[in-house]
Amino acid sequence: MRHTAGLTRTQDPPQPARSPVRGFPATLGAFEAAERAVVDRLADWVMDRYREDLTLRPSKHVYVDTLPADAAALVDHLRDSPVIREAIARRFAADAVITPMKHTDELYLSHYNKDFGGDHGLFARHYDGNLRFVPVGAVVRALIYLRSDASYTVVFGDSGVRKAFQTYDFGLLDFHRELHWVEGEYRPSGEPRILLKCNYLVSPPDAPLTRRLLLAANTGVFYVVKAAMEYSKSPRNPLQRAVGLLCNVARVLNNIHPLAPIALLGALLAAAAYGVVRALA
Repeated sequence: MRHTAGLTRTQDPPQPARSPVRGFPATLGAFEAAERAVVDRLADWVMDRYREDLTLRPSKHVYVDTLPADAAALVDHLRDSPVIREAIARRFAADAVITPMKHTDELYLSHYNKDFGGDHGLFARHYDGNLRFVPVGAVVRALIYLRSDASYTVVFGDSGVRKAFQTYDFGLLDFHRELHWVEGEYRPSGEPRILLKCNYLVSPPDAPLTRRLLLAANTGVFYVVKAAMEYSKSPRNPLQRAVGLLCNVARVLNNIHPLAPIALLGALLAAAAYGVVRALA
């Protein structure tokens, strides 16, 4: 157990203190003092603003940059908290550059929902991203719990860490290299599970072009996958069910090898192009 400036405690698996700009072991912590007050203010705002959404089964993601300025400022306070930044920085070389990917950050209303739609994969075994074959850089995701009870357990398989996250807790994981999943079952009367997903690009020093390329690649993957998942969650028509199936097949393939879903997508695009050419011939 580690205390940092009286603000938080973090709990880590037994890993080397620092590593190259590549991998990041799952790290657990909990806010204290002033940060808890910010969590409470933001959670109260969410509970009021999204009262109806909290009663529905599909999970809901809202990009932070679409929130009102006062709510976004509270997110900024938590995302930029020194205790989170320090927990990330101490796992990498001292000169690594940490860049918040604010345009990808989300408010997440999580409802356990395994119906083979777009949000099924949020609870099954999965990697968040598929760029773990890239030889440089890392993306660290912070899961910041605004409201939660201990009824669900998040398992970080590659790091060998388990945690039933509660209000004020946070977890840090490698976006591309941590196989993780949620254990539990839906309880209509349970505490709402409300969290922030904040992402940080970690890149080598003195490499602005590399940083821009990593940022572009991660942003592209993030938006394409997110659009497909959002479209197909709780599918109601054949096209949504087909996209949901594709999301889940791609997730399973990504668990096997990160290039497998890219190969699948390429094959589908090639087949579609061939079909169009044949139809016009």
